[in-house]
Amino acid sequence: MINLGVLGMSPGNGHPYSFSAIINGYNGAAMDAAGWGGIHDYLRRRKSEEFGIEGVRVSHVWTQDYDESARLSRASNVATVCRNLDEMVDAVDGALIARDDYMLHRELAEPFLKRGKFVFVDKPLSLNVDDMIYFSPYLENAQLMSCSGMRFARELDEIRNDWASFGKVKLIRATVLNDWRKYGVHMIDALLGLTSLRPINVSMAPVQGFESRLIQLDNGSIFQVDNLGETCKTFRFDIFGATKNGSFDLHDNFSAFKRLLEGFVQQIRTGTNTVPMQDTNDSMRLLIAGIRAQEEKRTVLLEEIKI
Repeated sequence: MINLGVLGMSPGNGHPYSFSAIINGYNGAAMDAAGWGGIHDYLRRRKSEEFGIEGVRVSHVWTQDYDESARLSRASNVATVCRNLDEMVDAVDGALIARDDYMLHRELAEPFLKRGKFVFVDKPLSLNVDDMIYFSPYLENAQLMSCSGMRFARELDEIRNDWASFGKVKLIRATVLNDWRKYGVHMIDALLGLTSLRPINVSMAPVQGFESRLIQLDNGSIFQVDNLGETCKTFRFDIFGATKNGSFDLHDNFSAFKRLLEGFVQQIRTGTNTVPMQDTNDSMRLLIAGIRAQEEKRTVLLEEIKI
């Protein structure tokens, strides 16, 4: 049995609840009582046999607030509530750091990495170059995995399975709610999960009312990412090729998260990277370059970001 520990909560991010529930099953009343009715809504639509990964359980939980940990334990059937991280580190085979405030990712991951545990870190891994340099050997030896669930989005399987059918791709446009720092990564990782094309540089598009970035890929095509700020749930991916076009709304969180978790378990079992290290590094370099492009009002080359 592979025992996983889930740790951390950050405002508005229910991944500790949803990740644990996808593996362990859930208690609907407790999920609602914890304030995650939206998660309960998509969980209740799934068949019972869709839950679980054979030979795996989320066995331990720790958050900054013991009461929050207890609520998560009841909602997602996690047996052991820890009062501190030390209680968890030696008891689990791997850790799910399911909070998205990247400033704390290194601090939370370090005790597990130092003791040889496998670690999944929610996106974005870090927008701090020094932290990315610290994480580098753990990415290289497949002890660490980090990406958005949108890398595995079921709705993108048509592209993933037959990229060539689109012919020469001229434009890929991704539209997402909220900001670049936390939500741009969803669309970047979605793209990197589909193709070997590499981002070269990024600049801001001259628009008002939302943020738009133009990313040049190494084949000359453009990847445009529009962050709309506060708006309705929006995860849209458009691809324009010489022979056909496609538009995809990414709403199946359950399948994306389940595939992500299966990928992490596969990494534990095989000791090989589910997400290539270059993809993780390019994703973070692009996020950092996109911030600099906005702050410095210029085109920023990814090669400027030394990770």
